[in-house]
Amino acid sequence: MAPPIFRNRSMDGTSFAFLNRTHDFRDRIDWNFAGYGKLWCYNLHYFDFLNHEGVEKDAGVALIYDFIEQAGPGSVGWEPYPVSLRIINWIKFICRHNIRDQAINANLYSQSLHLSRNLEYHLLGNHLLENGFALLIAACYFTEGKLYGKAREILEAELAEQVLPDGGHFELSPMYHQILLDRLLDCINILGSNRPGDVLLDLLKRKASVMLGWLSQVTFRNGDIPLVNDAAFGIAPTTSELVAYADRLGVQPTIRPLKECGYRKVERGNYELLLDVGNIGPDYIPGHAHSDTFSFVLYREGRPFIVDTGVSTYETCERRLAERRTAAHNTVQVDDKEQSEVWGSFRVAQRAYVRDLRENEDSMSAWHTGYERIGARHGREFTFTDNAIVLRDTVTSRKGHSCRAFLHFHPDVHVYLEAHHVVADGAPLSFSGATDVKLEDFYYAPKFNLLAPGKVVVVSFSRELVTTIETKAI
Repeated sequence: MAPPIFRNRSMDGTSFAFLNRTHDFRDRIDWNFAGYGKLWCYNLHYFDFLNHEGVEKDAGVALIYDFIEQAGPGSVGWEPYPVSLRIINWIKFICRHNIRDQAINANLYSQSLHLSRNLEYHLLGNHLLENGFALLIAACYFTEGKLYGKAREILEAELAEQVLPDGGHFELSPMYHQILLDRLLDCINILGSNRPGDVLLDLLKRKASVMLGWLSQVTFRNGDIPLVNDAAFGIAPTTSELVAYADRLGVQPTIRPLKECGYRKVERGNYELLLDVGNIGPDYIPGHAHSDTFSFVLYREGRPFIVDTGVSTYETCERRLAERRTAAHNTVQVDDKEQSEVWGSFRVAQRAYVRDLRENEDSMSAWHTGYERIGARHGREFTFTDNAIVLRDTVTSRKGHSCRAFLHFHPDVHVYLEAHHVVADGAPLSFSGATDVKLEDFYYAPKFNLLAPGKVVVVSFSRELVTTIETKAI
């Protein structure tokens, strides 16, 4: 087997650090620890820490035995998603250290059977795909035909559904795209070592190739992914790590133009621009979607300049809602309404649909249906030159509306307001048609449970606004 990607270190003795929160269990691990919310406890049960570089065999085996003794069926760790990830991590660790332990194998097989009987068809999306990956890896490990049959059934159907023709994952989160590509490469690694002539192997390689091509296009030159929809740094393997892993497996990227995912990438002169001109995601699974139609992320001189607010939590709370709402993105809000009505932690009610997309080398335009319920229509045109980006926002309606456009600047960018002009790190921004321009505070969330203060420009207008963003300092 080729060496997989080692995980970021999250364990030091009895201390565990997930999602930028650390807890030391001291005497004994509480596998149902709820002090930092369910997602933190999920991470504890994933067992990613077994695959840190330098984790000793005996220490890993002791952790596995502690789980077996304490965390039986019915605990959080036996929900299908953490079971899926734990199966994969245990098998990777066991194979790397050539562990032959009957008690561990018995428990691992029990988990695999449990997963096969509790597949997440009610959630679908990345959850069901993870279930399929885990069953395939378990089937290879145990040489078990029934597990293999179910895994193949899931993977053939879900990879066809979830990997778009342009290579993007259909939930439109670059972070989840990286996570799933890593898991896909693990399956190629293990299947290729155990069943090198398997017909499923060719399918996995083709999907990994187009996913790798998509990821290479949306990743910025400095290695960052755009934090669009539910995405955060420090969770998934980096693009460079995935490229290197794929290369070890003989998988090369297939580049297809960005289309079905709704994202577009523009690179000119000193800037890189990622635009969102597509729908928020599949109608039946919008859990990781945000109200962000026509938003964009701008990198200047290889560094983040105008950013998405990001994601700091999955807990059901006001902060979670705030990070998904229209005002958290670089787009336009009309009458304080949401383009797409996000609610709960992973729910969307009425949502915006993009219409009449037109694109050429120097411009892109479309409108969306998100405000039709209040009798308005928002259209945006992007125009690109080597030294500037021009946004033309038009709100058409039979009556007047209160409209606001938002531009969120990275905390490292120095922004100040001068009359109706803004200067950001020496680069001017101007607003034609604005009735008011304000500079307000916001919190940027590049990682879970991490908030950094930044500045957001809020521009009020009535029907039309032309924003010119110069990308070179004056």
